[in-house]
Amino acid sequence: MADSGKGRILQFAPFQSSVDEGFWHKLSSLKLNKLRLDESPIPITGFYAPCSHPQVSNHLTLLAESLPAESDEEQSSLLASQGNRNRCPVPSILLNTNTLESFYALDKQSLLKAEAKKVWDDIYSGKVEEDGSVLLRFLVISFADLKKWSFHYWFAFPALVLDPPATLVNLKPALQCFTSEEAESLSRACNEWRSKSSTADIPFFLVTISSNSSVTLRNIRELEACQNNGQKQVIFGFYDPCHLPNNPGWPLRNYLAYICSRWGLGKIHFFCYRENRGFADLGLSLVGEAEISLSQAGGNHENMPNVVGWELNKGKKVPRCISLAKSMDPTRLAVSAADLNLKLMRWRTLPSLNLEILAVTKCLLLGAGTLGCQVARMLMAWGVRKITLVDSGKVSMSNPIRQSLYALDDCLNGGKFKAVAAVESLKRIFPAVEAEGVVMAIPMPGHSVSSQEESSILQDCRHLCDLINSHDAIFLLTDTRESRWLPSLLCASANKITITAALGFDSFLVMRHGAGPAGSIQNSQPETLNNVSAGMVNLSLSSQNDSQRLGCYFCNDVVAPIDSTANRTLDQQCTVTRPGLAPIASALAVELMVGVLHHPSGINAKAEFANSNDNGCTEQPLGILPHQIRGSLSQFSQMTLVGHASTCCTACCSTVVSEYLTKGMDFILQAINHPTYLEDLTGLTELMKSAGSYTLDWDNDSENDDNDDDCVEI
Repeated sequence: MADSGKGRILQFAPFQSSVDEGFWHKLSSLKLNKLRLDESPIPITGFYAPCSHPQVSNHLTLLAESLPAESDEEQSSLLASQGNRNRCPVPSILLNTNTLESFYALDKQSLLKAEAKKVWDDIYSGKVEEDGSVLLRFLVISFADLKKWSFHYWFAFPALVLDPPATLVNLKPALQCFTSEEAESLSRACNEWRSKSSTADIPFFLVTISSNSSVTLRNIRELEACQNNGQKQVIFGFYDPCHLPNNPGWPLRNYLAYICSRWGLGKIHFFCYRENRGFADLGLSLVGEAEISLSQAGGNHENMPNVVGWELNKGKKVPRCISLAKSMDPTRLAVSAADLNLKLMRWRTLPSLNLEILAVTKCLLLGAGTLGCQVARMLMAWGVRKITLVDSGKVSMSNPIRQSLYALDDCLNGGKFKAVAAVESLKRIFPAVEAEGVVMAIPMPGHSVSSQEESSILQDCRHLCDLINSHDAIFLLTDTRESRWLPSLLCASANKITITAALGFDSFLVMRHGAGPAGSIQNSQPETLNNVSAGMVNLSLSSQNDSQRLGCYFCNDVVAPIDSTANRTLDQQCTVTRPGLAPIASALAVELMVGVLHHPSGINAKAEFANSNDNGCTEQPLGILPHQIRGSLSQFSQMTLVGHASTCCTACCSTVVSEYLTKGMDFILQAINHPTYLEDLTGLTELMKSAGSYTLDWDNDSENDDNDDDCVEI
């Protein structure tokens, strides 16, 4: 291979690009969460290393860490990787467009020239002497289709074209170009250069050979000093990613332009450094000599050469496209797809949407029927990932057609428990959901229990109390009035976000309960409160913002909840409603919870109405936050109402909550077994008596019958 290519034009092996899958994942996250519609250039870093195999060239690679660090931890990791011998950093920019049409419409030649201009300016400014990697600047344009997880991209490696082109005088394996002493010294010097963290990732260097055959590697900024101290030979070295025996790699192109323009040299000796198993391989490395027309030496800064550099795709000038959908873990793909709509909301419509708080909010759904199934799915659509369903019933044949989480198989062999089947269905729909099913009946007032059943009922009460205390938002979705009483009491005591949805035949009620009266002792366990009388001053009708507390589901009732299931016909036992009612009510219930989570006052937020100057709805990203929403399908109408906390409420008034905090489970047993206990405790009994004794005294004086002058028309 002696004098290989003598007298011919010097040809270079193009850079080959490689993109790690992690780069696309991080770009997707960056696009969704930070960049959004911003198409500004993104500074990135590529990595390459010298060829390390006689038959395979090294690629210029983009990794996840090629993109800007999103945290201090990532930045520290990036700094720690500096000096890595296998990762020589190369500066670049990424232009990521919002549409595929914009991607193809980019003026690629102008972009290439603009990036080459940076290289040209760096040559004349002296920046190359400080950081040789700027000679390798490259450009990437891309379009990320985040719905299909496909990525269109194109690399450009700007190369300054010498005119006339450089002529190759000779090109040989390095081993043939040196004496044995020089070769041994060169190998030793290269290995030492590559082993030091301060020089391992510097891709351009000088090889100086002294008269005594000693070889030293130096930084390119020391060229003048080397020329003046009588070195036998100075060779321009670089890390060559190419493995071909007759062609140097792409980095030599701009290196020659730099040497010619900056130093005015017309004859250049170059050293293509290549390795084998981490050590210098002079048999694989090349040494060559190139001649450049003196007319280009010390050229004019204003006259930048022509530029080439767009990477070919299978021999054609076309971009590449990669799809990660098939290679991605299905669960990870499901999470990304599920979050896509929510993250797109933050691009334009709802920049302040707090997806993080939704993702960590723990939701407890009491009831896994028609409402429970719909609410669970709506919660997942809003990004809620932690859902617990409580129900004691089993799936019957009439359920799957109305209750969206069940199928025919869930009804067979007596039917699965709804809480279990619902969780299985949620995980099939979205594997990343953290769902749990609890098979448990909710103790209810009016449903008296025997002494033998008391232990089991109290255990259920404690379990329900623990569930409410361990969750952030509780949905009351059961199909009887009395089954909502104990959860309402426990939520008021624990001051939890509580949402009720209830259905009639063609009407619905959706409401958020007001804050509980127990402000300072809201998270206390009743069994541990032996003396709470001193804390009763904290139980009031006012919320933390000094406005009247909003009421709960029972605040407008004048009777205590009783057994509503006894002596009922079939149509009264079942929840007979128009099919479209449950999805509407469920959607409103979830929207109400999301509104509470985003409101500055949270659970203490006042009731807000449309077109009211007092609610400040223009400041809230999701609009107004009502207290109650009542709708009618027969009239296709909907109203927003407000009901304040009642001093006689059987579930949330200070009398009931303080009695519960004082007596604990004994209080609950009393309420369950004695139908009038709650009415007596809250004063409803006396209220009904006084109302019954009140009579109207009608004035039947006939003298005034014909006196029209005393009548007032209203």
